[in-house]
Amino acid sequence: MTRPQFSRSFTQQPPIPDEAIAAAVDVMRSGRLHRYNLALGEASEVMELEREFALWQGARFCLAVASGGQAMQIALRAAGVGPGDAVLTNGFTLAPVPGAIAAVGGRSVLVEITEDLVIDLDDLARKARASGARYLLLSHMRGHLCDMERLVQLAADLSLTVIEDCAHTMGAQWNGVLSGSFGLAGCFSTQTYKHINSGEGGLLTSDDAGFMARATVLSGSYMLYDRHGAGPGPSSYEEIRLDTPNTSARMDNLRAALLRPQLRQLDSSIAAWNARHDLVARHLAQSGAIRLPKRPDAERYVGSSIQFCVPGISAVDAQALVARLGSVGVEVKWFGAAQPSGYTSDHHSWRYVAAQGLPQTDAILAGLFDMRLPLTFSLEDCALLAEHILDAVATLPATVQA
Repeated sequence: MTRPQFSRSFTQQPPIPDEAIAAAVDVMRSGRLHRYNLALGEASEVMELEREFALWQGARFCLAVASGGQAMQIALRAAGVGPGDAVLTNGFTLAPVPGAIAAVGGRSVLVEITEDLVIDLDDLARKARASGARYLLLSHMRGHLCDMERLVQLAADLSLTVIEDCAHTMGAQWNGVLSGSFGLAGCFSTQTYKHINSGEGGLLTSDDAGFMARATVLSGSYMLYDRHGAGPGPSSYEEIRLDTPNTSARMDNLRAALLRPQLRQLDSSIAAWNARHDLVARHLAQSGAIRLPKRPDAERYVGSSIQFCVPGISAVDAQALVARLGSVGVEVKWFGAAQPSGYTSDHHSWRYVAAQGLPQTDAILAGLFDMRLPLTFSLEDCALLAEHILDAVATLPATVQA
């Protein structure tokens, strides 16, 4: 059967809402783009975003920063990570996660993943004990949550401070608890391909006043920490303000103005993403050659992308599969490639991290494919995408089909 070429862009996001555009124009007309440039008695767009996101997340405190990567770096430093400290993290993640650890002088200890693309908690326990690590930067890579209740208990038993990378899980839940709520801090991204879009941007949440005071000064507050919408009180800064270095990692009012209306629409966006994800998943489940990660009943995910595995596929056939799909307009990424491409890489190409053996993770990544599902795709588009993938997989050798 000849199917129509897929012609939509995998990088085209929905337009910014009119309400957000109007708010951004108001900021530009005021000339007060810097978060601390306030008129007397005025609450800035950044202050309001911090208040609204803290309320939405159910956190005591929220800090708006320049990027998700900066949120992770600031969180690690505010938690106490220093030069040479071991920090556990997933062996399968994107480069900004080990990059954040390297940026604060930490030493990444990579943990195996399971075939469901989440951190292997048994390997985590082994490596925590062997390395003496006191920190875990837990990446909810591509929106997959591990058993968070077991993770929390394990962290308590091992005396691990947990910081969650929620770049792919803004709004995701485990047994009704939002991701970002299980450890000391949650780190979120508002980069274009994430769940709310300001081009670049990040949000950091926590219930710990001392941690958030350190993070606020680190972000570049100078002595203007009272101009925050969801920060701790002045007493939290008495010593911290003199002991903590300032950096320039602040969010500006223009980006905050773009984000606030999108946050109000986020629940409906999550429902739309999941409708697309689940439709594609139902189609792909028809193939005996494809394995989809299991989604536990406890997990409420945000399906802004989909991952599928073709166990046993060779590197040559994986490259051919990507090329075949590309020829019909379907853009998938393969995590088993020897060289990084675009945003896709694996631990072998992070040369700022000491080489580590991850045979279980490598075997999974060898057959792992990833595809974005932007909200500019209709359900009909998603059905066509799935059929193209099924057609391409059906051309693989019989040894893979078995």
